[in-house]
Amino acid sequence: MGGDLVVPTGPLPEGITIGDDGVARCWWGAGDPLYRPYHDQEWGRPVADDRRLFEKLSLEGFQAGLSWLTILRKREHFRQVFAGFDPAAVAQFGIQEVERLLADPGIVRNRAKIEATINNARRYDELAAEFGSLAAYVWQYEPDPHARPPVLDYAALLQLGHSPESTAMSKDLHRRGWSFVGPTTVYAFMQAMGLVNDHLQGCDRRAPTERERHRFRRPSVAAADGTHQSGTADGRS
Repeated sequence: MGGDLVVPTGPLPEGITIGDDGVARCWWGAGDPLYRPYHDQEWGRPVADDRRLFEKLSLEGFQAGLSWLTILRKREHFRQVFAGFDPAAVAQFGIQEVERLLADPGIVRNRAKIEATINNARRYDELAAEFGSLAAYVWQYEPDPHARPPVLDYAALLQLGHSPESTAMSKDLHRRGWSFVGPTTVYAFMQAMGLVNDHLQGCDRRAPTERERHRFRRPSVAAADGTHQSGTADGRS
């Protein structure tokens, strides 16, 4: 943020809390100490890097039935044992790697989720070959801003467990053979990777995140003839 920090003096909007540093945040960003930097520096900022996108989609799958804090605490170790979430490397994992991961207490030891991550890595090449990148594929599903709540307060956010776009992306990924990519998982991925800005009204990160999204160059889809076209419905690039 630029300029002097202005601390609200009136009642705080529901879902907003003021930290000991005087910064207004979404309520969840003021919980565990790991949440503050994640909320302030990562969550909601637009991403076009395939490895980061694949990592997040994989970790959201591991989160299913758990809290994100559980995954966040284990994230660095996940990165170590999953080859930095390089899809090409993970795609080479076989039975020995699965058994090694199942014996590793530093991650979530769930066979179905481990095998889903490997399966999805093996399908990454097909998707990237068709669209040019995972990023180009993902950003096609960016929701139309006009379809978003005009004011994103706490009550509005509670209604956003999934969206038509996350449902459509989930269905398409399942059609392509991907696993652990349900509509709720995909929407949480969209929130984190900046396809939507779900910082609440009154959060000090909402406006900077929106400015960053406005400046962000959306990845384009590679057409069969080698040309590129915008991956968003409204032609933003």
